[in-house]
Amino acid sequence: MSCTVFSQSTIALTLPIVTLLDIEPTGTFTLNFTAPTEAGQALTAPAANTTKWINYTSAIASGGLTRRITASINQLVPGISIRVQAAAASGSGGGTLGTSAGQVTLSTTATNIITGIGGAFTGNGANNGHRLTISLAVNTYANLSALTNSPIVITYTITE
Repeated sequence: MSCTVFSQSTIALTLPIVTLLDIEPTGTFTLNFTAPTEAGQALTAPAANTTKWINYTSAIASGGLTRRITASINQLVPGISIRVQAAAASGSGGGTLGTSAGQVTLSTTATNIITGIGGAFTGNGANNGHRLTISLAVNTYANLSALTNSPIVITYTITE
C-alpha cells in the first residue's frame, strides 16, 4: 500500500514601493565662460560637464504608473541657457530603465529628462545609471551681465 502525504506552509511576503534617486559622485563643479582676446569676438562657452550620473531604484505598485525624473534650476541666468541631457542607461542595473528625453534647457519649472521608469535599479555610483551632460550657451547677448561664482542649483526629482 502506498500513501502520499502533502503539507503546506504559508509565508507572508512584503514588497515595498520604492522610489530612490541620487547623483553620483557628490559635490559641485564649475563651468566658466572664457573672455575673447580680440574685440568683436564672442565669449567661448565652457566644455560640457560629463562627470555626474543619475542612480535610481524603483519598485512601483501593481498596475501603477511609470516614473519620470525631472530637473529644474533655482534661478535663471539672464542671457544664458543651462542645458542637461541624460544618456541611455548603462552599467550594472536591470529592469525597466527609463528613456532619455534628449537635451533640455532648464528653467525654474521642472522639465522631464528621463521617462518610462518601471521596476528597475541602475547600479550605484559613477558609470552606472544615466550619465549627465550639463552645458551652458549664450542665448541672448543683450541680456548678459558679469557674474562671479554664482551658485546655480539643479534639483532632480523622481515622481510618477
